[in-house]
Amino acid sequence: MKKTILDFKDKILKLPLKDKYTKEDLLIEDFLIDEKGNIKVYYAPHNEYINKKAKVIIVGITPGFNQMNNAFIEARYDLNKNLDLEEIKYRCKEKGRFSGPLRKNTISMLDIISLNKALNIDSCSELFLDKDYLIHTTALVSYPVFIKDKNYTGYTPSLIKSEFLMKYVYDIFIEEIKTIEKFDKAIIIPLGKAVLEVLIKLSEEGYIKEEQILKGFPHPSGANVNRLNELNKNKDDMTKFILNKFK
Repeated sequence: MKKTILDFKDKILKLPLKDKYTKEDLLIEDFLIDEKGNIKVYYAPHNEYINKKAKVIIVGITPGFNQMNNAFIEARYDLNKNLDLEEIKYRCKEKGRFSGPLRKNTISMLDIISLNKALNIDSCSELFLDKDYLIHTTALVSYPVFIKDKNYTGYTPSLIKSEFLMKYVYDIFIEEIKTIEKFDKAIIIPLGKAVLEVLIKLSEEGYIKEEQILKGFPHPSGANVNRLNELNKNKDDMTKFILNKFK
């Protein structure tokens, strides 16, 4: 069952008001949801808001610590102001989604393959500002996952081969995207090969349509030093796919 900010409200309010948290602040027992061996899954108020009107669904592996941190900062301040919980969920999503260099790289790469032109906007940066009604950002595992306190990258263990982690895909991710009103017509953009591999499996199992999935988009992390080479290699096919979808 998906955990929500309501389940963790009192624990979040115990956190000090800070502009930046550390792993020692957040990777604690209060926010631990699940664990197996050296894999730990923590709560973060990041993936609770769902844009049900989205035309584009951008899917990562799992929120990293940077996203987790920004979402907690927002939640802590908003709860202190006693804002409405639904508004807090949206503000946490707005603050946390692909935050930091990951967002900048994602925007640049989406512009290169002409998603901005297909959506009739100047730049995909608008998708994270006033045009965010066009997209829904999410992750296969909606909660932050850490291996020995380091961000999980989809490998070691392989996500698709991990029954422990795949249960989050089946129990939460699939149910989440089904709430998008026209999700079967939306383009799904997987960030990297590990995500693509899982989405192909879900298409084979009938949960989504393979023709929805953009193939060839590399993970935008700065650690992926080959991302632009890979992007340019697949650019023409991806651009054609996107422009055809939004004719």
